Amino acid sequence: MNLFKLSIILAIFVTSSCATIKQEKKRVLFVVSNVSDMGDPEKHDARNNLWESAPPYHVFLNHGYEVDFVSPKGGPVEFSMNPIGISRYAIKYERFNEKTQKTLKPDEVDPQKYDAVYFGGGAGPLFDVAHDKNTQKIVSEIYENGGLIGGCGHGPGGFANITLSNGTYLVKGKRIAAFPDSTERTKPWAKQGTLLPFLVESQLKKNGAIALNKTHLADKYEVIIDKRIVTTMFLPSAAIVAKEMIIEMEKN
Repeated sequence: MNLFKLSIILAIFVTSSCATIKQEKKRVLFVVSNVSDMGDPEKHDARNNLWESAPPYHVFLNHGYEVDFVSPKGGPVEFSMNPIGISRYAIKYERFNEKTQKTLKPDEVDPQKYDAVYFGGGAGPLFDVAHDKNTQKIVSEIYENGGLIGGCGHGPGGFANITLSNGTYLVKGKRIAAFPDSTERTKPWAKQGTLLPFLVESQLKKNGAIALNKTHLADKYEVIIDKRIVTTMFLPSAAIVAKEMIIEMEKN
């Protein structure tokens, strides 16, 4: 085989390999809850919040990323909030419902395939995701492989209890914005937080995070980035969390 032919074959191989690597890196895992209510007699709503998942989903897709969903039990999950704007678009044109009706089980997820994990809100993740060891192991591995973690509202409660391979909490020493205790205690959604397994801000602090709330941030919709964790307190900034995660990933 002459040198010219060999160079052509090598060029094809390298180009093909690079394309494969690039495709594998463009993947984000959304962690969602199987819980629909808080287990009380009135069945207070604990479903995943559509507005905290569909807009980020749309942003990732429109930047060339593949998105998969995982839940502790797998299968269909439920969402609250009306589908308007971007959320409606994601449902109608971007297979959002198709994906969320067939969420993966943790044992079906290969952490090596993902560059980031995103946690939307709704109270559900506090009831199942936050205590699911199989999900925690996946997220820990993705983070320790250099991946990013994103969350909005109650979403950071889903990763508040995750520990890394050295035994320390994922959130320890990191600035994290999440649904604040002061807001939780004034809202009827979970009877001023009394129906919840824990308050997100308090749990983050308990596990060593520098939990930020409205007294720390001049803009309550600010997105905080610290050591590959991207978070915000309230749902209007969910899509911005996704965009900031993409910016961070593209840096690498």
